[in-house]
Amino acid sequence: MNKLRIAVAGAGTMGLAHIAVLQDSAGCSLSAIVDPSPGAVAVAAKVGVPLYTHLDELLAKDHPDGLILATPNPLHVPQALQCVAAGLPILLEKPLATSVAEGQTLVDAVARSGAKVLIGHHRAHSPIMAKAKEVVDSGKLGQLVAVTGSATFYKPDSYFTEAPWRAQPGAGPILINMIHEVHNLRMLCGEIVAVQAFASNATRGYEVEDTVAINLRFANGALGTFMLSDTAACARSWEQTSQENKAYPSYDDEDCYVITGTHGSLSVPTMRLKTYPSVKDRSWWKAFEVGVVGMVRDDPLKHQLEHFGAVIRGQAEPLVSALDGLHNLRVTEAIAQAAKTGEMVRLN
Repeated sequence: MNKLRIAVAGAGTMGLAHIAVLQDSAGCSLSAIVDPSPGAVAVAAKVGVPLYTHLDELLAKDHPDGLILATPNPLHVPQALQCVAAGLPILLEKPLATSVAEGQTLVDAVARSGAKVLIGHHRAHSPIMAKAKEVVDSGKLGQLVAVTGSATFYKPDSYFTEAPWRAQPGAGPILINMIHEVHNLRMLCGEIVAVQAFASNATRGYEVEDTVAINLRFANGALGTFMLSDTAACARSWEQTSQENKAYPSYDDEDCYVITGTHGSLSVPTMRLKTYPSVKDRSWWKAFEVGVVGMVRDDPLKHQLEHFGAVIRGQAEPLVSALDGLHNLRVTEAIAQAAKTGEMVRLN
């Protein structure tokens, strides 16, 4: 089987991560880079592929089998629509769009055309998440009751001085970080139908929030609480617990989700499982059977690329469709609205 030729648009942090994965892929190869920035010249020269300054140039001169769009968020929808019109399969980095209204435009275009579009919520391809979902779906935990989650970490001052827009409206951890968590929670617990939130900027004093407390209601009746902060000196975040991104120090005694049912609970990503030995004899006076669910750790970006190849070849439907990406964005926007208004926001 010949390798698929995949181009990458955007040679920033995520684009470079995709390029690195493509270089190690057995089924895909890097065919070109699209980026107008001066720094992209050295990147393309290092990996030995053509550099195009604009997407129009790539589409006119090259015919890759697929394209990874890792460009700035405001370019996602217009560039994705351009690829859809050209019949080019795309892996579009999250978020799908900068707003739900804009995202709906892309979702409608994908539905009309039948275009092959995979949204880059890479944690959906995590072996850890797959195993956690398997446990939940197996019924070992019983009926889902609650989930507690956290993404608490400390972003250094340089994070904001290097990109001042991160301290201004349109940024903040709700819109930058929470969308990852929303997809994970939807995978594990089902659709989110209502949210409440309190937000604070008391630590840094920026225009955007630095800490958020979130309540969630799921369609199946389960409830959730989530703590989000980019100014908390704490290791309870996916990056610092999953060990999937080696750029982050990790701690194997921490979890970022605890999923609880009527029969037991699962902590993720340590995969510690506590269940009652007898369904008929459950009580807080009774001891749990305690164990750890076996699983493997592997780079989800690698698995995402393999899946993208299968989507291009027509062997699989996108695990995270454009509609999924829109649902994630809709929940994230609802959390921001709830934090701003102090009111509960219901979702369709």
